[in-house]
This record gives sequence, C-alpha cells and structure tokens, in this order.
Amino acid sequence: MLGGPTTVIDVGGLRIVVDPTFDDPGPHGYLTKTLGPAVPEDRLGPVDLVLVSHDAHPDNFDDRGRAFAMAAPVVLTVPSAADRLGSPAVGLAPWTTFMVPRPDDGGELAVLAVPAVHGPEDGERDAAGNINCEVTGFVLSGRGLPTVYVSGDNASMRAVAEISRRVPGIDAAVLNAGAARVTGKFRERPVSMDSRRTAAAAAVLGATVVIPAHYDGWTHFSEGRTELETAFDDAGLSSLLRLVDHGSWAALRG
Repeated sequence: MLGGPTTVIDVGGLRIVVDPTFDDPGPHGYLTKTLGPAVPEDRLGPVDLVLVSHDAHPDNFDDRGRAFAMAAPVVLTVPSAADRLGSPAVGLAPWTTFMVPRPDDGGELAVLAVPAVHGPEDGERDAAGNINCEVTGFVLSGRGLPTVYVSGDNASMRAVAEISRRVPGIDAAVLNAGAARVTGKFRERPVSMDSRRTAAAAAVLGATVVIPAHYDGWTHFSEGRTELETAFDDAGLSSLLRLVDHGSWAALRG
C-alpha cells in the first residue's frame, strides 16, 4: 500500500500497480489531498501492468499517476477511459478477461473485469447507465496463484454478492473503504464502502485476507483506520484484516 488507492501487487512474477496517484498534497479540483505517496513512482522499479478502476477522479488517477501509467507496457481500465487515454490502455467491459504472460512459469495471469458501483444503488445514472462515473473492479487469478479481488471505488453490496457467486474461491480482497462523501453528491451518502460494509463484503466474499485501501489521505473520507478495526472486530473478522502502514507489504494468503 502506497497511500490512497495506490496498491502494488507482486504476483506470478509480475509487478502490478493499482490506481496510481503520485501528486503532492493540496487541492485537486473539488477534492483536497492531505498525504503524499509513501513511495514515489521512480522507486517502484519495472512495472508490468497498471490497473485503473476509473480515470474520472483525481483521488484515483492524478497527473503523475497518468504519466506513470502511460509509460507502462499495459493499462487495463474501463472502456471509456481507454478511449480517452489511448495506447497502451485496454478497455474491459464487465466479465471480460485479459491474459498477461507470466515470467515465473511461462503461464498466464488472468485479469477479469468485474462490476463496481461508485455511489448509492439508487443514485442518478448518466446516459450510459453509470452512477457517478464508469468504474470497474478486477479479479486476478492463475495456476498456483492466490485469487485476488481488487474492488476499485465500489459501494455496492449487490455487486460484491454477484462477484462472490460468479468467482468462488477468492483468497485475498483489496477493498476500497473510507466512506467517501462529496458535498452535493447523493445527499452526501457514501460513494465508497463504509467500514461496516467493508467487513460485510469480506464475509460475503469468503476471503482469508482483507487489505483495506483508499481510506485516508483525502479530506472527503469520513471513516478511517479506527472505524475499520472496530467494524471487523464487531463482525468477528479481525483475523482477516491486514491494516498495514503505507509503504509496507501484506501477504496475499492467510
């Protein structure tokens, strides 16, 4: 975890970066960043793949994050973002898969795009049917590897339930939390999961490792580390929770 949504996943001999954000703290449009990344982009070494859940909001994809992503061999994201970004971005509709060659054993890593809803289920939808903006999650899997769900900015338990039904055997879940609230949007209801829903999502998914992301570093988060610890303790799921300091690693298997 590097702070905000930015996560580095090393799996199958590949280095994957999720939602790169490397700009300095300060105002970013209508959002304000309070913490910079724990590790700058030039210290990450060679990166094989970048996953961008959406490009519409600077707390998930900022200026330096964009430059970083566009220098990677492959960027996987939603179709509308791929159209805006151009090569090397590839747009994935929900339930489509992109295969990435693995250097560790000659096999492949499967990256499955899965649904995400960036706000309340009853929120106003745009012309394309999206709430807030088009956003995606991802499931990573491959022979001999842990199956890893990366939620993106999803606030929908219905989406989590569908993913659990269609992708059994998820080992680890990287879940964006923080109960983000934005003035003027959806009556200030959360556009990302609050802590109790994050714990509920962990239970529904059946994951043995849960790594929360995107719960601090910006002023629009209304819940943080303490609320996550309390929610998982109340649910009896504290043994699953991996709340690591930014810049630290967490194992993907329990």
